[in-house]
Amino acid sequence: MSQLYQIYVEELSSVCYRYVSDYDDAKDVLQNSFVKIFTSIPALDYRGEDSFKAWMKRIVANEALTQLKRRKKLVFMEHNNISEEPSDDEPRTECLSPDELHHLISKLPDGYRMVLNLFIFEGYSHRQIAELLNISESTSASQFYHAKRLLAKSIKELIKSKR
Repeated sequence: MSQLYQIYVEELSSVCYRYVSDYDDAKDVLQNSFVKIFTSIPALDYRGEDSFKAWMKRIVANEALTQLKRRKKLVFMEHNNISEEPSDDEPRTECLSPDELHHLISKLPDGYRMVLNLFIFEGYSHRQIAELLNISESTSASQFYHAKRLLAKSIKELIKSKR
């Protein structure tokens, strides 16, 4: 258990912090996740390291979502009157460090951040996200769209401030 923890704690911590921005809450999620991992390993059908890591990451993501729901910290933004002009020019992120990008993602509203993480990093479809978060597919797609727009705006502002 100790070796498994040492090997994967950093990687699973980064997954955890993508979902939970509060340090103490993230530590709780990580600890609960490792308990679930350790207790579920005997029933696991091991298919190689990549699938094992993906399995552990899903446990962490699901545990983070469960905690956010339990603490009522998961809020979805509504967009009834969208007056913004769509923008297809995505900012270039090569000049940003992973920490800077992570920080910008962590500043997104909860609903945006959850959907963005589940869609981009975990590979869930909008249908799967809708089922997981108990929202409609269109809400998932809308949250993702607005998350990308807000993140792009934040990236552009950070790049501009670096100049």
